[in-house]
Amino acid sequence: MRRPGVNWWVAAWSLAVLLAVQAVPARAGQPYYAGKTVEVIVPFGEGGGTDVWARFVAPYLQKYLEGNPRVLVRNMPGGEGMAGSNWFAANARPDGLLLLASSGTSVFHWLLDRPQVRYDFDRMVPVVVTATGGVIYSSPTAARSIRDLLNPSRPLVYGGISATGLDLVTLLSFEVLRLNVRSVLGFEGRGPARLAFERGETNLDYQTTSAYLTQVVPLIQEGKAVALMSFGILAGPGRLDRDPAVKDLPTVAEAHQILYGRPPEGPAWRAYLATNTAGFAYQKILWVPQGTPQEAIAAFDRAVERMNADPEFHRQGEAVLGGYPTFGGSQVAEAVRDALSLSADVKTYLKDLLRTKFGVRL
Repeated sequence: MRRPGVNWWVAAWSLAVLLAVQAVPARAGQPYYAGKTVEVIVPFGEGGGTDVWARFVAPYLQKYLEGNPRVLVRNMPGGEGMAGSNWFAANARPDGLLLLASSGTSVFHWLLDRPQVRYDFDRMVPVVVTATGGVIYSSPTAARSIRDLLNPSRPLVYGGISATGLDLVTLLSFEVLRLNVRSVLGFEGRGPARLAFERGETNLDYQTTSAYLTQVVPLIQEGKAVALMSFGILAGPGRLDRDPAVKDLPTVAEAHQILYGRPPEGPAWRAYLATNTAGFAYQKILWVPQGTPQEAIAAFDRAVERMNADPEFHRQGEAVLGGYPTFGGSQVAEAVRDALSLSADVKTYLKDLLRTKFGVRL
């Protein structure tokens, strides 16, 4: 994939001077970010997991980035996350002032070679990285337990963004468990999908852990939702451990054991494990373009170190981060590259599934 070119020649001389002034500290010896504004593009609507995470992290970056820049979050929903991501790729300069918040949805569109994608994570550098998990839950009017999923009180209806986005992990869990679910896709974010669940338009949903803990747990406490299972944490080849953020919930593998009396296997299971890793192991990421000065990248590394040393960050983050670690990008850059990949056989299986079951041709 190629990042769209930028017609630099059309920039007026005065704008070039302004950008040059922005790109360096106002006075020698000042921190890189002194007197600057950092903008984070969230390519989804408000209320979803990526938005919740970005808005939680932003004030801590403002506090701990040397120079204390303003850090603003800007939602740019549309095109299942591709519109804002494409805009970032076309407009972000390598100066560390414009960041992209990605989720597994953004990653999967890219991994599956969707023709609308104009961004390329191989041309970006991660600067803040947080793992996360996901939880599948139901309306009590449809299913009150995992066993009910095979014989629900009402037909199961799931609301999602896109079969080629992070919903793919959920859709694959349905394949692994052989559930009869009607999937209604096209929502602009997990927030809108959750609101459809609350209105009774759907009765099966998932949220990333940050949104689950902050937005769904209250619904469970009110008797309006039932937590069923977590996606689990990859603990070795073919093995899932319980998610420590929701350790009382069984994993998808345990759900299969409950329903069929044996562990899952086969191509759907292998695809599930691969997409779980790509979509969740390093799921929430802030990116800057390649070529961003090392001084700026190092400033984020130090800011994350200070965040992790702040008890308030962990205390306030319990409901948002769910106990998952937050890393400076340099610390996990290679691991991120490895995670954001799919083997050829898994990609082939996924493209066949998307074409035959969801009408998506790639």
